[in-house]
Order: sequence, then C-alpha cells, then structure tokens
Amino acid sequence: MRILALVAAMMLPAMAVAEPGDTGLQTSAPTREEAIISSGADAAFRMTVPVMVNGQGPFHFVIDTGADRTVISRETADQLALPQAGTNRLHAMGGAGQVKMVKVDQLQMSNRTTKHLKLAALPRQYLGADGLLGLDSLKGQRIVMDFKAGTMTLQPAETSDASLPDGADLIVVTARTRLGQLVLADADVNGEKVWVIVDTGAQNSVGNSRLRRLLLSRNPKATVTPIEMIDVLGRRFPGDYTIVNRVRIGGVLMGNAAIAFADAHPFKLFGLDKKPSMLLGMEGLRSFERVSVDFSTKKVTFLLPKATTKP
Repeated sequence: MRILALVAAMMLPAMAVAEPGDTGLQTSAPTREEAIISSGADAAFRMTVPVMVNGQGPFHFVIDTGADRTVISRETADQLALPQAGTNRLHAMGGAGQVKMVKVDQLQMSNRTTKHLKLAALPRQYLGADGLLGLDSLKGQRIVMDFKAGTMTLQPAETSDASLPDGADLIVVTARTRLGQLVLADADVNGEKVWVIVDTGAQNSVGNSRLRRLLLSRNPKATVTPIEMIDVLGRRFPGDYTIVNRVRIGGVLMGNAAIAFADAHPFKLFGLDKKPSMLLGMEGLRSFERVSVDFSTKKVTFLLPKATTKP
C-alpha cells in the first residue's frame, strides 16, 4: 500500500493514495438508500462525520476526497487496542517513509459498513481528527456536502437530487481521472490554465511551483509570504503563501482566494508536476451552499449561494 498524507502550518491538508496490493478490504455493496449524516467541523473547518470503529465510538473522521484510503489516528488505534499489521510505505508532502499499519474488523458510517481494513496509523496532531474517511469508504456513492445545513449525504451514483430547492443555481463540472482522483481541467487562476483536484481534506488550497512561476510572471509585485509546512512524517519544508484575485472552475468563479505554493510530492505522484496545478481546499469549497462529488459520473456540482451570480 502507498499512502500519501500531508499537513501544513495554518492549512492542514491531507491525502492518502494506495499502491496496488492486498489491503484485505471488503466493502458492503453500495446501498440504494440515501443516508443523511449530521456533520461537524474540526479546528481547520474541514467537515467531519461520526464513525464507529469495531462497534465503538463515535469517532470524528474528516471527509477526505483527496484520499483513496481511510486513515486512523495512532491515538484512536491505541485506545481500541487495534492489532498491528506490519508496516508500509507512506508518501507525504515532503517525501516517503515507512509507517505502522493496524487491522480494523469493521468501520461503520450511517448505513454503510466496511470490513477487514488495514489502515495506516498516524499521529492525531498531524491528521487533526480521529481519522480521514477516504474514497474506499465512499465509493459507488455521490457525496453531497451541504455547508448551509451542516450535513453530508450519501446518495446512489447517477440519481437525481430531489432535495434541491426550486430554481437552484447549479454549475456542473466534468472531471478526468488520475490514480482514482478527479482532476478538473476546465479551470484557470488569474487567467492561467490550471489543473484542479477537489480535496476536502485540505483547509486551504495548495499550488505547485509551476503555477507559482506563471502567476508571479504576470504580477511580479504580488505579496508572497514565506511559510513552513509540516507533513505527517514530521518533515518541515518551505512554502509561499499569497492571495490571487480570481479562480475559475468551469462556470464557478471565486475571488480573493488564498493559495500556498510548494514543491509538493503529490503533484509528481499524480503526474501534474510539469503542469500548473492545485489542490482546492475547504476554504474555497465553503463559499458555496453545497458541493457534490460523484466519482462514478466524474462530475462535481456546485450550488451557488442565492446572492451569487455566474461569471
């Protein structure tokens, strides 16, 4: 298994990407029933949901669309006395390293149960929660994050959303797939084309060095603040932080968006290090009333606030 996870000062994004191999994972078939789950928020304002682990809990897991594997905190694993399952290689923002794995018999979220998992156990101080809920626990479903109502809804893929208000102003963006992640290609930052991954495990957005160079060449007087980023392996590395005037994704327009820039390992892993790219975090997503991600149809849908107009 290959796991990718990161933490940044003042930002706290996180991802998990698995290598091919035996994870021992057995997931129940996606339910055809809709499940509405009351959500909370962690210190970084990322959406969390209650999760039962081996029948105990609930524990607070961050919904992480940038992760294809669920991750548990080391403290929660110790609390539940989860058995060790060897080690595996983990790819973090600053590079790779070996991490300890633990066995989980059953993980339950609402009416969906996943059995026989092997999860990386990482320090809670870097995860910012009891765990990260990755795509292995959400596949076959549409994930609907309603920030106004404070709920997350799991719906069968390719079904209509009957809960939408009349006259709802929706913008649907079609994505491509890279290593299981949805990449939005119809996007630009201050007029520069950019590849975007929707990452609900990130508080703020992170761009690569290619995007940084393009933006600063257009506006060399832009204010850039040095920051230090820390990954889940405790490695520290430098980055830059700035505000951009305009981010467009399909028909969605966001202004005054905060972006951190770093030579982050995820961009190389996804084959995006040579292209201007960014991870779109929760700060940008929360500017909408609702965001849904459907991995089956490769579509991301944004519900605009009533006072917002399309660009």
